[in-house]
Amino acid sequence: MTHTAPARPAAGRDPLVRQVPSSGLILAVTSALTFSISGPIAKPLLEGGWSLASVLAIRMGVAGLVLLPALVRTLRQRPDFLRVHWLSLVAFGLIPVVGCQIFYFSALQRMPVGVALLIQYLAPVMLVLFVWARTRRAPSRTVLIGSVVAMAGLVLVVDIAGARFDLLGTIFALLAAVCACVYFVMSERTGDDLPPLALAAGGLLVGTVTILALAGLGILPLTVSAEPVDLLGVSAAPLVPLLLVGLCTAMGYAFGVMAVPKIGSRLASFVGLSEVLFALSFAWLLLGEAPAPVQFVGGALILAGVVLVRAEERAPSDVSSPAEPLPGEVGPGSR
Repeated sequence: MTHTAPARPAAGRDPLVRQVPSSGLILAVTSALTFSISGPIAKPLLEGGWSLASVLAIRMGVAGLVLLPALVRTLRQRPDFLRVHWLSLVAFGLIPVVGCQIFYFSALQRMPVGVALLIQYLAPVMLVLFVWARTRRAPSRTVLIGSVVAMAGLVLVVDIAGARFDLLGTIFALLAAVCACVYFVMSERTGDDLPPLALAAGGLLVGTVTILALAGLGILPLTVSAEPVDLLGVSAAPLVPLLLVGLCTAMGYAFGVMAVPKIGSRLASFVGLSEVLFALSFAWLLLGEAPAPVQFVGGALILAGVVLVRAEERAPSDVSSPAEPLPGEVGPGSR
């Protein structure tokens, strides 16, 4: 993979210290914001007779078409792009795009939403442990404290009161968390050789085909309805929320894959926790589902945890996962 050479450190500065670009943080927060809007918009469709597979297929398909120009532009510049990176596109489509959602919603069928969310959003902690295991370099105390604080906040934000334990549901939710980790790690590996928007576009189109194939095999039900749905208190044709969800999904993936290479997979995964806060806010504003006071406390703890992780501005090798080629790529010097 082609990467831009790191800038020479300024005189008098520690070469191991780097500033996390503000633009990367803005992109990551915007990604979480746009992803969080999808839920409240898609909910009326699911309540109006649409199956999950139908909503997911159209959501991914619209998002893939929105980002398709980026993939086409890359194909024009690099005629061998698909030959070199087809496996990366397929892996991105099957694991972060389809796998994360299938496993998460499978977990929802066996356990409360709050518990499934809590387990899935263990992804940031998983990344910290993964880097620790691979590099044999323990994370700093600041990162460990930030991880604990953020997870404690997440426990307060999601409603796990009276939750029951289900082994298979827990396994599904953990697999969703692993898929989320793959999303951050693969996004971090993008660069000049594999543009992030091309990866997102290809992955979303692969995800769309996969959902339709599973539906064609009878594994997932594919049900649609032409009945109007209640969108923000207004009766609207199903096409309206479908297009909005697709656009939000395209923006979420676009901003996300562009953010991760700038700020590292670990920090990006913690910033991604803000999606839970945005989702609560939109559910409150759009659906009238007011958060409990304890959820506000949890939100403050999540933000505090992100700030602590953000404060650790060490070299990229310390804040992210070990640099390895993406599926389908060759190592340096072997092309």
